Amino acid sequence: MNLHLNDDVPDGLTSTARAFVSTHGIRVDTSSIEEHRDRWLARGIPSAVVDRMAAFQRRWGGLVLPPGPQYEGGPRYFHPDAPEAAPSGGWSFDAGDQRCSVAYSFMIGPADEFGIDGDRWTPLHASVEGWVESLALTHRASLRAKQITKVTGDDVEGIALDDYEPVREAQGLADTWWRGADSLVAIYSGRAECLAFPAARTALIYSGLDEFGLRG
Repeated sequence: MNLHLNDDVPDGLTSTARAFVSTHGIRVDTSSIEEHRDRWLARGIPSAVVDRMAAFQRRWGGLVLPPGPQYEGGPRYFHPDAPEAAPSGGWSFDAGDQRCSVAYSFMIGPADEFGIDGDRWTPLHASVEGWVESLALTHRASLRAKQITKVTGDDVEGIALDDYEPVREAQGLADTWWRGADSLVAIYSGRAECLAFPAARTALIYSGLDEFGLRG
């Protein structure tokens, strides 16, 4: 089912992200969380955790979005699974399968953060909404920018952000977005932190943006 109807787009998104999901998102059928509830409860998983997963399924389950520029595109589609106790307390669960073989899983954290879990748990955005907003920003900026510059590794530290403001809708944690006078900067530190691999840190600078490219 294609998501061209606005009432089928999860609420709580900016108009830019709503338009992105409505135009480019599709829903696929996924199995119900309720099919697994009794088995998970029997394993000692709290009912409140299963309720969280069921709420995530209702809101995001089966949503397929275009791939992002990092993390081999992100989840193939959203589908909660495999709840597990987090080392720092609380419970996490899978956000959806990877598109290809990578050294980490996409997870929803104890405080509903969206992140990756490999050598260590690394929250990328404070919520899955932040991840979706980042995809929408990428799509808009890549279409409107006059130039896109990629910076990697230690060179990311040399990007001057003094005159930039954080793009708050992205709810950035390990990954952040910054808005300047005519450019957007996306800084991806998630893989570098998750895999203890500093060279994986990457920034994309979208330059020459008009007002729509900057703010939608």
